[in-house]
Amino acid sequence: MSLLDPQEEFESKPVESTEELTTMDSTLVESEPQAQTSEPETVDVPADEMPAPVDESPESAQEAEPAPHSSGKPAPASDASPHLGEVEGPAWYVIHCYSGYENKVRHNLEQRIETMGMKDRIFDVVIPTQEEVEVKDGKRRTVERHIFPGYVLVNMALSEESWYVVRNTPGVTGFVGMGNTPTALRPEEVSQIIKRMEAEAPMVKVSFKVGERVRIVDGPFNDFRGNVSEIDLERTKVRVLVNFFGRETPVELDFLQVEKA
Repeated sequence: MSLLDPQEEFESKPVESTEELTTMDSTLVESEPQAQTSEPETVDVPADEMPAPVDESPESAQEAEPAPHSSGKPAPASDASPHLGEVEGPAWYVIHCYSGYENKVRHNLEQRIETMGMKDRIFDVVIPTQEEVEVKDGKRRTVERHIFPGYVLVNMALSEESWYVVRNTPGVTGFVGMGNTPTALRPEEVSQIIKRMEAEAPMVKVSFKVGERVRIVDGPFNDFRGNVSEIDLERTKVRVLVNFFGRETPVELDFLQVEKA
């Protein structure tokens, strides 16, 4: 018997077949004990420390939703009544209406003041006007002209109630002011308007202007034509340059003596 090196002995030992190795592996797998699933350990918790159950029913979900707006309507529009707080003292405010409807708006508002008992809040309604002498077709006539077409002045103690009465008057399109809050006129503005309304001498309105060509219809220069060089509204006179003896000569005439050529 020969002594072999352990390494050589191992290498010389025949290798088992593949089938035998497979059989041994399956035997080992079957012989291993199956792992037992351990159940979680139960811990006793006192009843007073248990969290309250959560109700996930549809009824509770509906109760959790925020309640809708009581009216179910959108936010008020921009012409809604402003939050004016305490009643302000009397002041002049300007309301806007369609041009040519100033008199009708004043009449409607005065009726609403009477029927709604607002005489102690709305004191006066004024349309700023002034007399004007109009010269047309050689005729002079006095007419009343609106100083601010499309606007009416209201003297009132501003509150939500008085605002509502004025704002909802037929023909009124709104107050003059910042946003939805009316702005009162300054005292100097009111004084200027009253001064124009109380002017003794009416303004004169003519159909021609400086530089325009006119025809003289009365006086020694009747039927002469010339250009307007100057208009004097205070004296109601007009200066016209007419061609007289081959040169332009200034002639001073009354407004009624000329008309547009």
